[in-house]
Amino acid sequence: MAIPSFGVQMSINFPAIAPILLLTASNLFMTFAWYGHLKFPNQALWIVVLASWGIAFFEYWLAVPANRIGHQVYSAAELKTMQEVITLIVFSVFSVTYLGENLTFNHLVGFALIAGGAFFVFMRPL
Repeated sequence: MAIPSFGVQMSINFPAIAPILLLTASNLFMTFAWYGHLKFPNQALWIVVLASWGIAFFEYWLAVPANRIGHQVYSAAELKTMQEVITLIVFSVFSVTYLGENLTFNHLVGFALIAGGAFFVFMRPL
């Protein structure tokens, strides 16, 4: 079944978009793997390590293809930068919604500085 275009040419560059989507999904898994256990401080450490490892297994099934596909379009430095920016966004939402923590002005300034660095990574060489 064809998707109606309504007169708009839709051209999706899969190698450019797929890494963004896959890295976002992988970061959701990794954030839960690394920080989700903080809501269970009384759980034995070995249990949360094993649970985190199990969650991280699925993260790798998303991150590795994201980088393999994305390297057709992006450099390794651009992919790493993209991953870090996505991580900050996912983590910010996670820490506020799941952990109930506040983002402070200092956090936002620090994240803005990292975003500024990302700008330079993706900028055309001077």
